Amino acid sequence: GLIDASQRSDAYVVCREDAVLCGSAWFIEVFRQVAPGIKIDWMGSDGDALAPDQQVCHLHGPARALLTAERTALNFLQTLSGTASVTARYVNAVAGTGVRILDTRKTLPGMRLAQKYAVLAGGGHNHRIGLYDAILIKENHIEAAGSIAAAMAQALALKGDTRIEVEIEVESLVELEQALDAGAERILLDNFDLNALRVAVDRNQGRARLEASGGVNMD
Repeated sequence: GLIDASQRSDAYVVCREDAVLCGSAWFIEVFRQVAPGIKIDWMGSDGDALAPDQQVCHLHGPARALLTAERTALNFLQTLSGTASVTARYVNAVAGTGVRILDTRKTLPGMRLAQKYAVLAGGGHNHRIGLYDAILIKENHIEAAGSIAAAMAQALALKGDTRIEVEIEVESLVELEQALDAGAERILLDNFDLNALRVAVDRNQGRARLEASGGVNMD
C-alpha cells in the first residue's frame, strides 16, 4: 500500500554462491498468478551452473506485484536450486566411476515432484516416486514375513508379470547371500562400511544391482 499502483519497476535475481539453477517454472508461475503481465528474462536454464554475483533473471512490471510475489518465488527458486546444487556435488564426486546418485522419498511436504525434478537437474537419478511404483522390502517387512526368502517369494508373487521392480534391504553380508539366493535383482546395502561394501561388490559378481544407503556423505 506504500507503492503507487501505477509505478513500474525493474528487479534482478542475483546468485550469491556457486550453484545449479532449478525451479524457473515455479518462479514464473508465482508471478503469473500475482500479475500475468510481469516480464521475466532468464540468463540461464534449469540445470545450468551459476557463479557468485551472476544475474539469474531480470523482471519488469508493476512494483506492487514484484514486491508481493518476490519471497514466494524466491523460496521455490532457492529450495529447488539448493536441491539441484547438492545433488550436482555428489554427482561430480563419483564422476567416471559408473556409480549413480539416487534420491529418496524424504522430501518437503507438497514438494515431492518438484524436488525429484531438481535431482534430475543436478544430474542425479530418481528412485521411487512413492510407495506405488516399486516394491522395497525393508528390515521390518523381513522380520514380519519370517525370513528374506519368504519376503522375496511373497514380493515376487505379488509382482506377477508386471514390470514393478523388487528391491530388498540387507544389513550384513550373510543377508546379502540370502537375498542373492532368493533371486534378488536389486539389493540395498544398509549402513555398510567401506570394507563391507567392497566385499559385497566382490561377492555379488554382478548378479544384482547394489545400492549403498545410509551414512553416505561427501567423504
